[in-house]
Amino acid sequence: MQENTAITHDHNARRGIALIVAAVFMFSAMDTLAKFMLRSDYPIGALIWARYAVHLIVTVALLWPRMGSRLFRAKRPGLQLARGLLLVASTLSFYTALRYLPLAEAAAISFVGPVMTTLLAGWLLHERASARQWIAVLLGFAGVLIIIRPGGALFTPAAVFPLLTAVLFSVYQIVTRRMSGHDHAYTTLFYTALVGGIVTSAALPLSWQTPTVLQAVMMFGMGVLGGYGHYLLIRAVEHASPAALAPFSYSQLLWSTLLGYIAFRDFPDAGSFLGMAVVVTAGLLALNWKQMRTPPGDADGASGR
Repeated sequence: MQENTAITHDHNARRGIALIVAAVFMFSAMDTLAKFMLRSDYPIGALIWARYAVHLIVTVALLWPRMGSRLFRAKRPGLQLARGLLLVASTLSFYTALRYLPLAEAAAISFVGPVMTTLLAGWLLHERASARQWIAVLLGFAGVLIIIRPGGALFTPAAVFPLLTAVLFSVYQIVTRRMSGHDHAYTTLFYTALVGGIVTSAALPLSWQTPTVLQAVMMFGMGVLGGYGHYLLIRAVEHASPAALAPFSYSQLLWSTLLGYIAFRDFPDAGSFLGMAVVVTAGLLALNWKQMRTPPGDADGASGR
């Protein structure tokens, strides 16, 4: 009996890992499509609208058969609104970064987010950080400095945007923690898409540009990838703990590097690779392995803007 239980647990863990790797690949593919569009000077506002509008359609299509009207029942609507607004702001900041920076480097800088969560959790949640986590904070910022290298090609005002993305995503993670145990993960996923769809629709007249057929297909693809990627994150945490999944969320940097090279012939130099390694190390050190309270669908590290 114990052996069968161990086999089942091992199978579930492997499935969870496969799901989170697939999810972060989708996020990297979504970012790649966004950068394609931005290189042709397509308006960021219209791009983000497509990403969230299609995300909303995908979310309802996937979750309505499972949840029915329960999908809409939020016990903490204020926090759901705040969480959705933070993710939209994070998307806006990151896509602004993508207009000016290579995909891999922009993603790597934004991945200092889990380290920033350590700082902000102490202030907002009164969580006491361990010495190891403070070392992680210092390492994380050192990694960012290695990537942008003051005086180097990436040391431009545009480097502020992936850092801002990290801050926004950190607050988003903290709000998610505050919601833990109140709303179903699928309800949270729905409201994330709903808030994003409403906010970006309201701003759409300011930035709308009729897309070409190819651009429309890419915009639709972004929404599908974003929506389904978030769904897979939740499914991953249903099979394995966030602590077990967190290291594999950093495979997003690998996918971003690979897709950035295939699509744009951008390839990080040795210094950027070193900085990425330092940021990943810092992120893993910052995790509280024994007391991870992240609810389903939000494994620390995974960045599904």
